[in-house]
Amino acid sequence: MTATNLGFPRIGLRRELKTALESFWAGKIGEADLRATADALRLRHWQLQRDAGIGCVPVNDFSLYDHVLDTACTVGAIPDGYGWRKGQPVSLDTYFTLARGERGTAEPCGCGHAQAAKGAPALEMTKWFDTNYHYLVPILRPGQDFTPTGFPAVEAYEAATRAGFTARPVLLGPVSFLMLSKMAEGDPLDLLPGLLPAYAETLKRLAKAGARWVQIDEPCLVLDLPEKARAAFANAYDSLARVAAPLSVMLTTYFGGLRDNLDLALSLPVQGLHLDLVRAPEQLAPALRKAPPRMALSLGLVNGRNIWRTDLRAAFALLREAASERRAEALLVAPSCSLLHSPIDLESETALDPELRGWMAFAKQKLAEVAVLARGLREGGKAIEAELQESDAIQAARRASPKLNDPAVAARLAAGTPEDARRASPFPTRRTAQRDRLNLPAFPTTTIGSFPQTAEVRAARAARKRGETTQEEYEAYLRAEIAESIRWQEEAGLDMLVHGEFERNDMVEHFAEFLEGYAFTRNGWVQSYGSRCVKPPVIFGDVSRPGPMTVRWSAYAQSLTSRPMKGMLTGPVTMMQWAFVRDDVPAAKVRRQLAYVLRDEVADLEAAGLAAVQIDEPAIREGLPLRADDRAGYLADAVECFRITASAVRDATQIHTHMCYSEFNDIIGSIADMDADVISIETARSRMELLEAFAVFDYPNEIGPGVWDIHSPRVPEADEMRGLLQVAAQRIPAERLWVNPDCGLKTRGWAEVRPAIGNMVNAARGLRAQAAE
Repeated sequence: MTATNLGFPRIGLRRELKTALESFWAGKIGEADLRATADALRLRHWQLQRDAGIGCVPVNDFSLYDHVLDTACTVGAIPDGYGWRKGQPVSLDTYFTLARGERGTAEPCGCGHAQAAKGAPALEMTKWFDTNYHYLVPILRPGQDFTPTGFPAVEAYEAATRAGFTARPVLLGPVSFLMLSKMAEGDPLDLLPGLLPAYAETLKRLAKAGARWVQIDEPCLVLDLPEKARAAFANAYDSLARVAAPLSVMLTTYFGGLRDNLDLALSLPVQGLHLDLVRAPEQLAPALRKAPPRMALSLGLVNGRNIWRTDLRAAFALLREAASERRAEALLVAPSCSLLHSPIDLESETALDPELRGWMAFAKQKLAEVAVLARGLREGGKAIEAELQESDAIQAARRASPKLNDPAVAARLAAGTPEDARRASPFPTRRTAQRDRLNLPAFPTTTIGSFPQTAEVRAARAARKRGETTQEEYEAYLRAEIAESIRWQEEAGLDMLVHGEFERNDMVEHFAEFLEGYAFTRNGWVQSYGSRCVKPPVIFGDVSRPGPMTVRWSAYAQSLTSRPMKGMLTGPVTMMQWAFVRDDVPAAKVRRQLAYVLRDEVADLEAAGLAAVQIDEPAIREGLPLRADDRAGYLADAVECFRITASAVRDATQIHTHMCYSEFNDIIGSIADMDADVISIETARSRMELLEAFAVFDYPNEIGPGVWDIHSPRVPEADEMRGLLQVAAQRIPAERLWVNPDCGLKTRGWAEVRPAIGNMVNAARGLRAQAAE
């Protein structure tokens, strides 16, 4: 068990799980076919891990949608209204309704203004710590009765052992589960005594099935913990220790260091502790000094969240430090966290620049690195000296590569001044100039940017990439799609239009393709949520812009209408956060390079006649350090980078920004400091709960709280949207409210978009009429 793993990507090398899920949702395959695909993927991934040298594979890390949702379903934490009864298994229909909501049944009419029937809403979705993975937030109630609906961890363990694998089941820990949940009233941690019996029963059954170890993930141990949470950890593991034997517990932490929680973690009655030594190598020394002699330490030495090869010499030095203090049998080698956040196999990337490819490692290659380090621990450094020397050569070649540094980029940053981050006038002055120029009604309506990427749109793009159509033919197709979208938006009654982004494959990758310093993979997919996968570009060197990226299509769209058009950009924080970023320079330097690149694009859009530019920053909250003491520097830098991007325009040009699935309370001051003229945020799933931060703080600028959850196929009625806006108007003055969906419409179909936008426009018109009475 020296070489271990904490979790593996679920989606498949060719996104087989995505294909199966979407086929199931579309009614093209049945439940048996979906589960057969899932079982085949799971078995393939176990075999891949063993072939890479992993002695004990993780099981129960696979999910059809989300592991937090899986946990909620397993313990019976299902809200009322989803058709589930206590004591029953959770059907796939219930499971996917929790994840995606329930589609309404009414058919839209040709004009796109039909009312759609009500359906059950999806659970709220938010970011998994500081990653771009989204989890479903369990909704709990006071006195929640936790009743096991099944034992998937036991079933996964038994399936693995039948197939001949040594396996370690994975559970999301009870305290982290509660801390990641929500209650309308009360504290989820108060429910711990009722939850623990469900966990205890799972542990008993795992022990009976023959499991020797269980991995219990408690990532909340790397957060700032109130005393109540610290007590909850002590109570939970004291209770579970009484029933777990002879099963050994590997308490697993990741995404940061334990810091002031180290003593707490080491005091718990568990047999092992996993440490993320990529994010926090400094915690190794105190852990070695303080850990009980019989406690096994799992050392996360290989980065589970980025694609660069491990410096094996440096990692092995940490391993030797540990081995000098503890017997080798009590040490395990592992990635820093689950490999859920990594692409699967670099071997498929045959089109990558060979030099860049030599610097990288995907999940399969990372496991091979774990195995090398584990062999060095067992057999000594001489046994892996060839691998260490190869790693040394690769690290030296990367540092010396001329592809990394661009003197012109360095000069641009050096020439920057504080004035680059300031608009010419304060917001009240800008608002007057913008209202005179835009002449918008009360409760102006708009969308977040993208329209459906239909099969036809994707096919046209793919045909061009394969050389089956000419560039002229492809551009003619795009012009027709944009023209049709403008005509439809005008007919639907939207006030500020967008061009639809039909030419864009992804909100980060599309821009990156115009920039120097980026590289791209063909199969570097990672899961964002459910069936939604993203293929992050790779920032390997200094970033620069050879020329305009978006001006042509935005200017064309504006030429087709007299209504104002928004130019659409992805902001510097998100451009970096949603890429695999270089690790040889500070992140702040990369953000600053991107800010100046995008500043030039904003200026070019204004010069082309665009009255508004939206700079999306959905990742600004995601990038926030997990510990409060670390946040001030990040927030100051992120805000300044946004302002550098936005501040080259005149007062009358309106700057929008958009943010996704974020808790804003603890950073609302920084969001205000961004000084965007209009911010749109996702609030539909939380029923405007996320708007509280903007009300308590008295957010000064204009705001568009989302009234339609676009991550669900459900089409809300106009009355429902109007009700949400009325709730919003209790927190934000009506004259500062915009009306928009939660997010871009790329993943939805026109059959959903047309009626939902029609309902949204009708909701805004109803509020205008009400205000005029």
